[in-house]
Formats: sequence, structure tokens, C-alpha cells
Amino acid sequence: MLKMIELPYPINALEPYYSAKTLDLHYNVLYKGYVDNTNKTEEKLQKARNTNDFSSIKCLERDLSFYGSGAILHELFFENMGIAVPTEPDINLMKQITKDFGSYDMFKAQFIEASKAVEASGWCILVWVPRWNKLEILQCEKHQNLTLWGCKPLLVLDMWEHSYYLQYTTNRPDYIQAFWNILNWNIVNKRFEKI
Repeated sequence: MLKMIELPYPINALEPYYSAKTLDLHYNVLYKGYVDNTNKTEEKLQKARNTNDFSSIKCLERDLSFYGSGAILHELFFENMGIAVPTEPDINLMKQITKDFGSYDMFKAQFIEASKAVEASGWCILVWVPRWNKLEILQCEKHQNLTLWGCKPLLVLDMWEHSYYLQYTTNRPDYIQAFWNILNWNIVNKRFEKI
């Protein structure tokens, strides 16, 4: 059974860049819903196996992908934010960013523009693609569409409206800019070290 992760900071720790009200709703209601629905889907899959009744398998497999990916991406998102302290990519990650994007500024510009352009409900994700031995930026729709098999997410930004609307209403660019003030590169560096 999947359990919710604990937030690594108090609910109000990301103020003023990310409001306590938004984080409370995002974590305690929406993320909890993804975890709960992942568990319900797993229970239904177990029942289907036990009864050898796979009449709903298409729907169940789709739900598992959607809810499970939603739970995982939210966990990565909550973990790669932190109390507003100056952090930056470490030397190894910075070298890779420079190699793959030309410079840190070029990477940041591309990430910001990709975030702005995410359609409807989705994510902007910096990933490591082992097959290509390089970093890429993806615009993941829903939680599971438009990904690359085998990629490892390092940095995720939730672009669903629920992640910013209470505080930033329709002003996505302000939300994206505020994110850089609470981005904890120390976590991203640790993820990169493990690849």
C-alpha cells in the first residue's frame, strides 16, 4: 500500500512564494487523492487477478498509470522545493547543464518557456536520459503522457492550475518565476548523483 510522504518543511515554509493555503490544498487534498486512488486501483487489480475477471483491465491500467504517476510526480515536486535558501546546481550538474544547454542561463530560459507552454494539465520536468547520456526538458501532459522511457526526473514543476491558481490566478509566469526562489537544488543535485 502506497503511503503519503511527509513534507520536508512546515506548511507555511515556502511563503511568500508559495502560500500555505495552496500547499495545504495541494498536499493534503490533491496529492492525498492520487495516493488514495492509486491504492484503490491496486486493490481492484488484485480483485481482477483473484477472480480472473479482466473485463475492466483497460480502465484499471489507465487509472494506475494516471494516479500512480500523479503520486510520484507530486512527491518529486514537494521534495524539490524548500525553504528559500540560496542553492544552485553543484559542479557536476552545472557541467552537464552547460554541455547540454549551452549555459545555465540558456537552460533556465528554456525551462521557463517550456513551463509557460505546458498545455492544460501537466508538468515541466528536467530529466536525465541514460540512453542519450544527456539532460532534456519535457512537457509532460496529465502525469504520464509525453515522457521518454527510461528517463529519470531530476527537477519537476507542477503546471496544473491547482498548483498555483489560489495565489497567482491566471498569471503562470509569476508562479514560474517565484518557483526559482524555493527550488532546492541540493535535492536535484542528489538525484543527479544517483544516475
